[in-house]
Amino acid sequence: MKQLDHFTPYSIEFMQKTIDFLMREVKTFHVRTYGCQMNELDTEIMKGMLENRGLTPATEENADLLLFNTCSIRDLAERKALGKIGRLGKLHENRPVIGITGCMANAKKETLFKKVPYLDFVLGTNNIHELNAILDEVLLTGKQPVKVDSRFEHELDYTSAKRTDPVKAHVSIIRGCDKFCTYCVVPYTRGPESSRHPDSIVEECKKLAANGYKELTLLGQNVNSYGKDKPEWSCLFHDLLYRLDAIDGIERIRFMTSHPVDITRNLMEAIRDLPTLCEFVHFPIQAGSDRILRKMHRLYTKGEYLDKVALLRSIVPNVCLGTDIIVGFPTESDEEFEETYEVMKAIEYDCAFLFSYSQRKGTPAMRWKDDIPEEVKEARLQKLLTLQNEIYTTKREEFLGKEVEVLVEEQNFKDDSLLKGRTRCWKNVLFSGEKTHIGTLQKVKIHSYSHQTLMGELIAHNPLSLVI
Repeated sequence: MKQLDHFTPYSIEFMQKTIDFLMREVKTFHVRTYGCQMNELDTEIMKGMLENRGLTPATEENADLLLFNTCSIRDLAERKALGKIGRLGKLHENRPVIGITGCMANAKKETLFKKVPYLDFVLGTNNIHELNAILDEVLLTGKQPVKVDSRFEHELDYTSAKRTDPVKAHVSIIRGCDKFCTYCVVPYTRGPESSRHPDSIVEECKKLAANGYKELTLLGQNVNSYGKDKPEWSCLFHDLLYRLDAIDGIERIRFMTSHPVDITRNLMEAIRDLPTLCEFVHFPIQAGSDRILRKMHRLYTKGEYLDKVALLRSIVPNVCLGTDIIVGFPTESDEEFEETYEVMKAIEYDCAFLFSYSQRKGTPAMRWKDDIPEEVKEARLQKLLTLQNEIYTTKREEFLGKEVEVLVEEQNFKDDSLLKGRTRCWKNVLFSGEKTHIGTLQKVKIHSYSHQTLMGELIAHNPLSLVI
């Protein structure tokens, strides 16, 4: 009896907390997003699902449901997300429902419950359609469900996405990746490639155009592979682009991300020929050494890559290129890094995302020792950053005095007398103008620049030759 008395108060308190939790109504939600544009689109879809359920958005501190849509590309992204979740859990006076979605959900699965206090559910990238069902399960049973399918097999209702940008929209066309680069977790967190039916994509884009959207960005881990997994459709990526270009009301179409192996001549000719298709291609090389490229399993040589760049520039002379580069990959020598440096110097990318290598659990590269000292990685990274900044400066100076076409996106948040937009080749432009210009194409003459932003003035509606 003495032993029973000892446990009864704890049991009652524990049971009461459980009952209180199960009886709580979830009326508000907050979603925090980490990572890529695909995650941003997934967040818009989940927000739409939750609002259709009757929930309303709230701040992180006041929401009944906290949803963290996470990224696993780099260790830093995971640590930032886990730290934020832990802090918010402690700040809440009342116990919110906490869920983790995104790539980290697929990568870590059940182990997340050990890392995150108060975590209630884990929902994988291929299970977004189950969000409401998993929330019901948590509220009705108090269980901690984990839903992480390895393949994307359930089409989503993209039209229900809660979009916050009235001018530009992301459109998913393919999920997953089959390339298996040795440093990358995406094939393991997103699964194999799965193309979306072209009719569904066209239908969504027509609705977006009817709702006033002017620019669409087609998303996929490798958009260039679109349709290869569905030969019965007879619709590859360039075929899809021709269908989308025919939609009335769409001013611009962009796409990301690309893999050089799958960039075809047909795609290059589509960029040249289709009025809506922007002359910007993200063309990631990752490294300039053939040995390192093989070790990364990139499936092309430096020579093959440079040949494609040359072909693209011959077909689309005004094309702008972006890239991703990793420095300090295991066993990369000083000479091999210099090869990367020389490629950057020769190509003169219009934008570059530069990273130091970091190990990711679950990738083939984990079997190799991370043998490049951090100070060497940092020195190599800084050398590339210095070169790229020099390239940026040269390219920005080429715009001075020229006239460009700008899609006006929004007012500048620091000074609402200025409008903010982008050229067809993704360059930021600031200029004075009226709020009524938002969502329109305007001609702007560039007179200066600040950092990577071009500064200009609005030009009257007279016919002018434009640069992009």
